[in-house]
Amino acid sequence: MSEFKRYKLNPETLLYELEKVSPKSRALKLALLVLSSIALSFVYFWLATAVFGFELPKTVWLKMSNARWTSRIELMNRQLDVYDATLDGLGVRDDEIYRNIFGMNPIPSEVRNAGFGGVNRYDYLDILPENSILKKTAVRLDILTKKTYVQSKSLDEVEAMSRKAGDMASCIPAVPPIAPEEGTYRLSSSFGYRSDPITRVSKMHTGFDFACKPGNPVYATGDGVVESVSFELFGYGNSVIIDHGFGYKTRYAHLKTVLVGEGMKVRRGERIAESGNSGRSTGPHLHYEVMYRGKYVNPYNYFDMDMPLDEYRSMVAKSSAESENITEENFRATLKRGASR
Repeated sequence: MSEFKRYKLNPETLLYELEKVSPKSRALKLALLVLSSIALSFVYFWLATAVFGFELPKTVWLKMSNARWTSRIELMNRQLDVYDATLDGLGVRDDEIYRNIFGMNPIPSEVRNAGFGGVNRYDYLDILPENSILKKTAVRLDILTKKTYVQSKSLDEVEAMSRKAGDMASCIPAVPPIAPEEGTYRLSSSFGYRSDPITRVSKMHTGFDFACKPGNPVYATGDGVVESVSFELFGYGNSVIIDHGFGYKTRYAHLKTVLVGEGMKVRRGERIAESGNSGRSTGPHLHYEVMYRGKYVNPYNYFDMDMPLDEYRSMVAKSSAESENITEENFRATLKRGASR
């Protein structure tokens, strides 16, 4: 390697004289310069971070990026607050108005919040700190999505029920269960607390009693399906329960004869039984109950005993004719299916 040449000022002669520098000396000086620069850099970073509390550029950049994403997530949470409040308000209206109109039971809170507890569904977020805003937002978004799905399904049910709203008027138990003919019946006991005729203890009477002769015709008070037919020695005795839909059910008890079977469709004014004295009874009568969404309600609020007798008989005749037509159509359909085989 050739020697490095340079000119250096001689203070005595005031002339620039040629000076030769060996390669080793030059390399050594360069190495010292590099090492000194590295040492000074370490000292600078140590003083900046440990002594003066300054942060590294990468740390500053990461913190700025984290602040931007945190701001976005906080904005998302404020929007989720609005969506959550709106969904809760919709749920209240759904339970207290929409579903109530059609006699549908409200959705229990455990159903609206189904699937949020129990097994850890968010174990993939365990790498984040417990109080991480990202983890809380992810969980909250998942819960809100499930609640929205439940609410959507509920509205679908309400929509399906609203399509049947035209049938609601004929299904509500709105007429007396016996013909309102004077002299054929007597209202022997009303809805509410009374002294039990057998035990003499004050007890809630959940229906209405029509004292009448055994064999008095009993009619369905609204369109529906026979849910159950029971024959008991005690209690209600021979009884029929009709499910009218829209949250309504009716019971006809202490019967002498039952003329319908479980699963049969019946129309308002259709003869379903005859009054009697079966079960726990102190005399011949019809015990009539109205249940709405699983609770007993006063039947007197649903019928008018002052209903004109001609109007009642006309309703019974119409129902009887329609029932005969349906029976005849079913019979013909059965014969047709048999012939096709």
